[in-house]
Amino acid sequence: MAGDRILIVDDNPINLKLEKILLEVEGYEIRTATDAEEALAILDSFQPRLIMMDLQLPGMSGLELTTKLKSNIKYKNIIIIAITAYAMKGDRERALAAGCDGYIAKPIDTKTLPGIIANYLSVQHI
Repeated sequence: MAGDRILIVDDNPINLKLEKILLEVEGYEIRTATDAEEALAILDSFQPRLIMMDLQLPGMSGLELTTKLKSNIKYKNIIIIAITAYAMKGDRERALAAGCDGYIAKPIDTKTLPGIIANYLSVQHI
């Protein structure tokens, strides 16, 4: 829903910028991080309803960060959508097992991404 807060965690600057612009145009409040440590620092002062989580991050992976967040009472209700450019067999299952609420394969479809995100926000609760 427009106005909702979203954190995008992606180490690819082009993907990060594209995702940010697509969602800001829809009225979402966006913050971005390029790795897990930066995401954790942002979460100290920014409480998103949804996190778009790249699985392939430098240092701590997106799956490790998801598991960490979902095990913390402060963050466990945040909707986390896994995103990956290197989709391999079993990635979706691993993402869901780690606590992700959904899965999107790259490349990002600029026409459907805003609707997909809106759908996750409309069916999930805080």
